[in-house]
Amino acid sequence: MVGFIKNMVNYLTEQLHMPLTKAANTVTNFNGTSSLTPLLGAFIADSYAGKFWTITLATAIYLLGMISLTLSAALPQLRPPPCEGDQVCQEANGRQLAVLYLSLLLAAIGSGGIRPCVAAFGADQFVEEDPRHPKKTWVFFNWYYFVLGASILLASTVLVYVQDNVGWSWGLGIPTVAMASSIIVFLIGYPLYRNLDPAGSPYTRVLQVFVSAFKKRKIPLISDPKFLYVNEELDASISTDGLLLHTKQFKFLDKAAIVTEADTLKSSEKPNFWRLNTVHRVEELKSILRMFPIWAAGILFATSSAQQSTFSLQQANSMDRHLTKSFEIPSASMSFFAMFSMLITIVLYDRLLVPVARRLTGLDRGINFLHRMAIGFFISILATLVAGFIEVKRKHAASVNGLINSPKSTIPISVFWLVPQHSLHGIAEAFMMIGHLEFFYNQAPESMRSTASALFWTSISAGDYTSTLLVTLVHKFTDWLPNKNLNKGKLEYFYWLLTVLQVLNIVYYLMCAKFYTFKPLQSKKTEDCGEGVELASQV
Repeated sequence: MVGFIKNMVNYLTEQLHMPLTKAANTVTNFNGTSSLTPLLGAFIADSYAGKFWTITLATAIYLLGMISLTLSAALPQLRPPPCEGDQVCQEANGRQLAVLYLSLLLAAIGSGGIRPCVAAFGADQFVEEDPRHPKKTWVFFNWYYFVLGASILLASTVLVYVQDNVGWSWGLGIPTVAMASSIIVFLIGYPLYRNLDPAGSPYTRVLQVFVSAFKKRKIPLISDPKFLYVNEELDASISTDGLLLHTKQFKFLDKAAIVTEADTLKSSEKPNFWRLNTVHRVEELKSILRMFPIWAAGILFATSSAQQSTFSLQQANSMDRHLTKSFEIPSASMSFFAMFSMLITIVLYDRLLVPVARRLTGLDRGINFLHRMAIGFFISILATLVAGFIEVKRKHAASVNGLINSPKSTIPISVFWLVPQHSLHGIAEAFMMIGHLEFFYNQAPESMRSTASALFWTSISAGDYTSTLLVTLVHKFTDWLPNKNLNKGKLEYFYWLLTVLQVLNIVYYLMCAKFYTFKPLQSKKTEDCGEGVELASQV
């Protein structure tokens, strides 16, 4: 599906004849939904099915969406008739759009089980049982994202070329067959995997803490946390890494762990969790709440990145894409430069930056993931700033050559002028997205790691929906984003608006990072607690 997403705007505008802004919003809405459904997938994985079977079922649903989408591209009755030149194009009818939206819905539901579980399931395989050896999940996330980027690189070049030059049925059929093969290979590997049993619904535990704290809202707080309820045996299945220690934030929630006369505690019975919870369970909720401000900072980053698949694509469509006299680069393949830059940055980060930084900071991972994210935010600001200036140059070339009123004509300016903005986005992603993913996995309670990975994707979802809202409002109240002729618009203003919003966002992020409290563990199996205390004051 990645190969389709990269070229989705072209498919919607050229094959289904959608207006540009509607097509752009369809892309971001699909991306947003695909990044929102992981909350459901994470709930199923953490509570009932486990990660392996959730991935398997979700991949099967995703495959159904791919098959449906391939059929819609292959069968003429499922798309409007083609149009040429200045002919008025017939938009897709209700039935044709219904097939498209059903395909995208199935893919979005499938993504809900794949996205939150694959990274967490992979990281689970590398957890060290020996307390003397720290978990190096940051290494796994680097190379997980590298492989993910390599697949996107392949999709944005080979598959996009097939779609544009051979046909959409082949361009979608190839990844459909690949997806079916991946399910078989994944199932064959079952005996080799380290499968962790689900520890019950984390959402239920979160709700129980809220309810029990509310029920005891009139009880005064205890000054000494040593008197709060602790039961290591009761929490053993959700604290294999160690018990979470008490923190001073969100003190109201501590009331959920205060033992009162109404709480009947017998050694052979569990307490009523709707009235009394352990400190570990209270701290699980606190850990999630502490992550939300950092989560929110990722929204505008995703909004900025979303433009690579929408307006940047339309810019490329209007420019000279010839690599030679006979070979023309598909516009969607411009994302190659973002992915290539991201892959190179990951390698340099892992092999060069980390060893150098390790000598300076003494940290195994070189720099803290909060620092890594901050670097990504800053580079993303540069990306949208540069994109605005490149758009000014593109329109100037159109004006000089008298092509302002010719939206379908090729402007004599090389498409490689778009390389800087794509490359900067790729570098920013290597820092921010991997740091963000690592942050959620590292700081989430161990029994909620699928849920934490889902939070990573929901920030992307919120960013895509924010893009939809922003594009809709800008299109409604300004002339910056016209549907038919981008040459007459002011796309550069839109890019610079994103730049300003991101500047405000990085100020907000730095404040959140400065006051962030890392989760404290009683166990010393990992470097997380000590490192967190040290770095919290440095950001």
